[in-house]
Amino acid sequence: MKKRLLQTAGSSLLVLIGSLLIAVAFNLFLIPHELLSGGLSGIAMMIGYITGTNIGWLYLILNIPVLVWGWFLLGRRFIALSILNVAASSLFMQLLPIRSVTDDIVLGSVFGGIILGFGTGLSLRYGGSSGGFDIIASIVSKRRDLPVGMLIFLLNGIVILSLVFFKNDWNLALYSLLSIYTAGKVVDIVHVRHVKITAFIITNKTEEMLEKLLKHRRGVTVLKTRGAYSKEEKDMLMTVRTKYELADLRKMILSIDPKAFVSIVETIGIIGDFHRSND
Repeated sequence: MKKRLLQTAGSSLLVLIGSLLIAVAFNLFLIPHELLSGGLSGIAMMIGYITGTNIGWLYLILNIPVLVWGWFLLGRRFIALSILNVAASSLFMQLLPIRSVTDDIVLGSVFGGIILGFGTGLSLRYGGSSGGFDIIASIVSKRRDLPVGMLIFLLNGIVILSLVFFKNDWNLALYSLLSIYTAGKVVDIVHVRHVKITAFIITNKTEEMLEKLLKHRRGVTVLKTRGAYSKEEKDMLMTVRTKYELADLRKMILSIDPKAFVSIVETIGIIGDFHRSND
């Protein structure tokens, strides 16, 4: 229990750091140049630029229905950490001044994208998200094996078109697109959602483990094993997952069989679909 609390506290702290980075990217790099970040935050920025409404609070309000939707389709821990991220980002945006670090819009676009991508990727890697299209992309990538960063980039392209429509300024749109593309690439580097791992789980609690494992859309292979020293026979469960699922997999294994022996290796490639076809 103590270890679990420490892990939750550590994840929450890293998600908060991600929130701070997101707020820095918004207030110090993107908003001063009236650039968009894409997604719901980009929509909040657009509304803020046009009406003068506080962008941080708009960001929070627009995320509420998406977070509620994600509560029913994604894990509650994921959404809880996402709520923490969105709320903290909105708060940090109130605390940080809106002040341009650089007068060069290209530098603002690129470095804003880098910082935003790192903050978003950090949140995703440790179990949360920055809300908005991150949640939508996570739902899609959970069903289809695609990189989250590129999914977010494609969804955000729609938002960029609105900038051209309302501002009639292709320069701002292209600079915003550059920022979003940079953020998407950094998200994939930090988050590594599309990288596969293979877990080999040796346990005596096969049925309990399978009951939990088979609730997900991943295949599981059961192999009979015998310890060379102990001569004890056990089952080994082999399953391929994404690194995004690793934290939940580890938590599930320890909750069922704390004495299980688990070997986790990075999988360079797979041939065939590693989703269960009957799900």
